[in-house]
Amino acid sequence: MRDRTDASVFFIGNATTIIRCGGFTVLTDPNFLHRGQRAHLGWGLSTRRRTEPAMDVYELPPLDAVVLSHMHGDHWDRIARRGLDKDLPIVTTHHAAHKLKRQGFRNAAGLDDWDVHRIVRGDHTLTITATPARHGPGPTQMLMPPCMGSVLDFSQHGEMDLRLHISGDTVMDPCLTEIPQRFPDIDAGIVHLGGTKILGVLVTMDGWQGAEWIQLIKPASVLPVHFDDYEMFSSGIDDFQQQVNRARLGHLVHYIGRGETYHLPVRRAGTRPESPWPGG
Repeated sequence: MRDRTDASVFFIGNATTIIRCGGFTVLTDPNFLHRGQRAHLGWGLSTRRRTEPAMDVYELPPLDAVVLSHMHGDHWDRIARRGLDKDLPIVTTHHAAHKLKRQGFRNAAGLDDWDVHRIVRGDHTLTITATPARHGPGPTQMLMPPCMGSVLDFSQHGEMDLRLHISGDTVMDPCLTEIPQRFPDIDAGIVHLGGTKILGVLVTMDGWQGAEWIQLIKPASVLPVHFDDYEMFSSGIDDFQQQVNRARLGHLVHYIGRGETYHLPVRRAGTRPESPWPGG
């Protein structure tokens, strides 16, 4: 008999979440700076935090892995660097893995697009696949660290329990179109929003692009994050909500506050719950 383990997402703040499924506990984009502290973005740029995280680094549960989309100060900060276990597996870009190893994190694994990292515990497997992301349009990318999205597949006895996609910091770009081609059956999507602007250029999705992302990826449910924690954000959650309602996508979106948990439905005997998308 299959172990129907509860699946959930706990929102700490910014892009930092704790994802639980199948006995695995995964931390994403660890950012524990407090209100008023500055996150450093490189090239002399920084941004001040507006909010408090729902949890401090020393309050974290035991972790199986960290998924880090890229090396920016609002996704990997000095508190995470000091507070996290140096033996913890961290799945990220090659650029970030190189920096993490220099900081003493021995098990940082760098992935290219579509590379896979697996963690096996008995009959349970967590498969992390790196997906494309573009942290800014055109030449802007030269000023930004490489970024990745990710697909997390939780399975037991070879049967899928949950497929979750995290967008990472990206703007809408043709490179994203391959994601739904390879993964047409995403149960939940965590989308990074905020309409972040650096030197006046949009480098993360605003509300309009967030609605476009949902239409492209077609997840069965959507959790928005990364929208109001820092001064650099120009597009709040109200903008996203207005755009998804205008596109008649509001029924897919679940809004969770910092410190709140959203419970995800796991598949029954490897069968995905009925898709809300026509023909899905």
